Parts: sequence; C-alpha cells; structure tokens
Amino acid sequence: MKNREALPGPTAPVAERIAKIEQSALAENLCQLLDEAAEEAPDTLAWFFFDSGESITYRDLRKQVDQLARGFSSLGIGAGTHVGVMAPNIAAFPLTWLALARLGAVMVPINIRYTARELHYVLTDSESRHLIIHPELHDILSEARQAYPDLVLERVISISDEQWEGFFTAADASPPALPVRGPDTLLNIQYTSGTTGFPKGCMLSHRYWLIVGKAHAFCDGMDYRRILISLPFFYMTAQWQFVMSLYQRATAYVAARQSATRFMSWVRAFDIDFCIVPTLAYKQPEHHADTDNTVVRANIYGFPKANHADLERRFGIIAREGYGMTEIGAGMFIPMEADDMVGSGSCGIPMPFREFRIVDENGVDVETGTVGELIVRGEGIMQGYYRKPEAMAKSYYGDWFRTGDLFKRDARGYYYIVGRTKDMIRRAGENIAAREIEEVLLEIPEIAEAAVIPVPDEIRGEEVKACLVLRDDASPDDIAPQAILDHCQAKLAIFKVPRYIEYRTRALPKTPSGKISKPPLIAETPDLRKGCWDRIENRWHS
Repeated sequence: MKNREALPGPTAPVAERIAKIEQSALAENLCQLLDEAAEEAPDTLAWFFFDSGESITYRDLRKQVDQLARGFSSLGIGAGTHVGVMAPNIAAFPLTWLALARLGAVMVPINIRYTARELHYVLTDSESRHLIIHPELHDILSEARQAYPDLVLERVISISDEQWEGFFTAADASPPALPVRGPDTLLNIQYTSGTTGFPKGCMLSHRYWLIVGKAHAFCDGMDYRRILISLPFFYMTAQWQFVMSLYQRATAYVAARQSATRFMSWVRAFDIDFCIVPTLAYKQPEHHADTDNTVVRANIYGFPKANHADLERRFGIIAREGYGMTEIGAGMFIPMEADDMVGSGSCGIPMPFREFRIVDENGVDVETGTVGELIVRGEGIMQGYYRKPEAMAKSYYGDWFRTGDLFKRDARGYYYIVGRTKDMIRRAGENIAAREIEEVLLEIPEIAEAAVIPVPDEIRGEEVKACLVLRDDASPDDIAPQAILDHCQAKLAIFKVPRYIEYRTRALPKTPSGKISKPPLIAETPDLRKGCWDRIENRWHS
C-alpha cells in the first residue's frame, strides 16, 4: 500500500455528513460549478485522457467551454436546442456537454455501438436538431440516413474537422451572451432501456447532475484528488464521476475504454483515490502489486457478496456497494466506516436528498424484512420520460418513482436488492430490455414465438438467451442460429444480441391472460444453457 495507513477516516457521523450536504447551497447550474472550480483551482488539471494524452487545467477548460459555446451559438444552438452527441471517450465529449450546458441547450448522449435503427430512433424520439459526431462514426450515420428518409438534421458537426478546430481559434474572445438559467433547466435527455421495447429518454436537469455529483463527492467526508473514469461518457456514470471531480477540484483520469486487464495498472500508475471497480478486474489473475495503490474508496455495483471481503483483501482497499439508476441518479451508499456490511449484499442507506419506501403491488408499505417494490422521491430526480406520458403514468405512485426493483430493508435501515419486477437483463453493466430483442426476433418470418430471458454468468452477471418456437412449417434447418444472429446484429447493438439460442418444440408457457410467462422458462432447468447454441463458444451445449 502507498501511504494509506495514516489516512484518517470520516470525521463526522454519517447522519451529520448527509445533513451537511443537504443544507449547503447548490450551484445555479453546472457551469457555475465549473466557474467556481476555475477560480479556486485554476492550475489544477481538470482531466487527463491518458490514452490520447489530452489534458487541460480548470482555467483553460473554462476558456475552451466559452469558445465552444460561442461557436455553437453562431450555428443557432441555444437555450432548449436538442443536440445529439455520438463520440467515444475523448475530451471533446465532456467539453461539448459543458458548452451546451453554458448555452442552456440539451445534450442527447448516443451509444457509439448503436446500429442505424437505434441511432434513428434516438435522434427522432429526442427531436434532436443537430448531431455532433466523431469522424469514425460517419458510416453508421450515412447508413441511418439511407435507411430512414425521415431522419432530418439541421446540421452535423464533425469533431476534429476544420469547423470544429475553428471554434477554438476564432478572433472573438468574448463569452456568448447567455440567459439566466436555474438548476431546473433541462440538460440531458439520457436514454435508458425500459420494458416496452425501445429505450426511454430520461429528462435530467442541471439540478440532477449537481446533486448526484455532490452526493458522491462528499457522502464520506473524504478528499479525492485523482478520480478514475473508465466507463463511456455516453453513460450517466462517467458524467456524474466528472461532476464529482468538479466538486472536489480533482483531476479526472479518463480511459478510452473499459479494460478489466488494465484496470488496476491504471489505478497504480495514476495514484487513483476513487474508482469504480468492475467485477471483471477482480477475476483477473492475482498480481504481486495488487495492493500497491492509493485508493481511498472504491465503489462496486452488483459485486458477488461472497467475494467482497476477498476483493478488499486482495487489493488492500475499502470497497463499498451502492445503488442508483438513470431515473434517480444518486440512490444508496454504504458508508466508508461500515466495515460490518462487507459481504452482506446490502446496497446501503439512502444518499443525500433521497427517501425510499418498500411497498406492495398496491403501493402500501410492507413490514421490515418483507420484500416489495422500491419507490423513491427526492430533489433532483428525473423530470420525466421525454414524450412518454403513458410510461410516466405507470412509473409513479403520486410523487414516488417506482424503480421496478424488488428490495427488503433490515431493522437498521439497510436495503437489499433481491430481484426485479421489470423484464430486464443486466449484462456487464448494460440494462437490456427483453422486449426490444423479442420484437427484432419476431421480424424473422420463420419464428412464431420468442421469449428473451437472462442466463446467470460469472463474468458478465447475466447473458441474453432467446427461446424460440418456429412456425409449424419451419425447422432449424430453414433458419439456422447464424441467420438469426445475423438478423439481430443488423438491428441491435452487439451487447443486446443473444448469446444463447434455444429452439423449442412446444409453445411457450402462458399466463391465464395469454401472455408469455417467463418464470417457468427460467425455472425449468438448473442449466439454462442446455440445448442452446452458444454464439461466443460457437457450439451447442448438450
């Protein structure tokens, strides 16, 4: 370990820390937080994208944000303009986010693995008028435009082209004239998979980001100066980690892409204080330098509780579980000092600004220790699903948001997740809607019925399995697994494509109302891979 033995723990009880966070003033918007950081720590590096070597101080970051905002403004991007952003982890991504925030515009982050079908959906559903895109992704945009004539954009801005570079070299150095924007101004339409097929756009305000960043920055009362971001910026996690970094006046060390094999070498090389440890990093072979790090706190999500204590032993770190989702941002955390909760499987206690209840199917509170649906309310959760009033109506009990997750609570107030009410698959951190995959499968004429279910997996948590019933006049010879996979790969991001395909000779089980019932499919055999074609191993499981 590197000098961590002398590091003091939290200096105040957790209840006092939460109260202090809730009572302290919130910035008016995200860029006011940036301005404060630039004033207090002008020469501190705001970020270092270590794969490309891109770095910038807080002083220069504020300058470049103003330059980019001025350039965007000259193109007609202003308050309320919806702008799609499709790029890998490069400095241009958070820079664009902050410039749009400065203008009061709205960012629509887009997964770079989306197919033309998915890109078309997100751009049209979000009513994006402009698209900022990395040059390497132009082919998928061209494919989407050819396939979908209704995809109309006022402007496509290519990152790193002459126009882009011109934004930072323009003679006019004055900041753009800006409207006064409060914390409830919409900042993101962040797409997250739901149970009704295509993803839904969560409307996230400046207040949302200010709160989720603040809660994570200060819930333990510790100082973090070097924060590792290894997830893509088109996900909410990387975004809140950067806002956390702004609060701490820290430096964000950003990887081009997640890598389990390189993760701990990054932690060691950059003397990281805070990180989110992926399960796959623990599954790598042990290394003699595993404990040679300066991590103050690591977050873990859905980590196997039986391995939690060994994770801490192996890396010599304090690792704590948590819970959150795109709709609510900050959710739960286990306090740093709660050593007795290691290996408990608990997600923790409510983070600042959050209230939770566990209710039955009628929205009535259940007793302590009883399983029910988790519902939440609090300052700075999402403002709603964009253009989805029906989904909104189904997602609330009054002002309490229904998470769709099944929880129980113990007598001490710690919460434990036990399952999901929603028809979702959680694969390597990705939420995947079963229905979206089923709809794509049913486009194949030979398939009469399709049910997509999760298969437990040691590496990725869950894998995707498609249970298929073919038409009476069709056989697997007519539609082989590879033909099914080719169809799915043309319509779905690769992480959604089923790994396992099972042909069934009888109809899928049904509920009394005639809907497909998945619990019997999941419960019928201890090994859900049996009798399936395995896309990864390229073989049948006997």
